[in-house]
Amino acid sequence: MIMLFEKNIEPHCVYCQWGTPLDENRIVCRKKGIVAAGGSCRRFRYDPLKRIPPKPLAITFDHLKDEDFVL
Repeated sequence: MIMLFEKNIEPHCVYCQWGTPLDENRIVCRKKGIVAAGGSCRRFRYDPLKRIPPKPLAITFDHLKDEDFVL
């Protein structure tokens, strides 16, 4: 199986192939029924389209001066 974003992704029902979000805290699993979003089971199958990667940190340029940009 190809793992996108990271190679060591912890299994969670939120981005499992068998899960469908019911609300923020619950997932409807085709294999197990209603489960917690943070849970997982041995039937976990990674679905990269369901996983939202963390947003990159915003870059701040406050510490730079005009002198830093002069050649």
